[in-house]
Amino acid sequence: MNLSSIGVPPGQRHPRKRVGRGMGSGHGKTSARGHKGQLSRAGSGHRRGFEGGQMPLQRRLPKRGFRNIFRKRFAIINLKQIAKLGEAAISPELLVTRGVIKDLRAGLKVLGEGDLKGPVSVAAHRFSQSARDKILKAGGKVEVLAG
Repeated sequence: MNLSSIGVPPGQRHPRKRVGRGMGSGHGKTSARGHKGQLSRAGSGHRRGFEGGQMPLQRRLPKRGFRNIFRKRFAIINLKQIAKLGEAAISPELLVTRGVIKDLRAGLKVLGEGDLKGPVSVAAHRFSQSARDKILKAGGKVEVLAG
């Protein structure tokens, strides 16, 4: 027995339903659409979220505030995570290969939670003011990447 000798199980494949081909076919007259109503008409498809004329859910729910559709989301890392790595030079590529961050998104932002033991050179797209101060105070270097 091999893969080429395996057949299709009975009932697996059905013939295509050919509607509107006469009364003897079983799908004549209304072509399995029933009588009248929205779904019996041609072009009866409706847009996503349409609820038959009822006020759709996305319009019933309250909306507050401002949602910036152009917002940039950054991958975030804290100084305590950098201190655990024990590296002299930190870059976004190193963090991705080490598995510290999964996805860079719009770039890397360094936040100031935690302290550094020694000097570390950190390259990132954004720095919080506290992170910048702590890195420089520990004798490290801050490199802002473009992007």
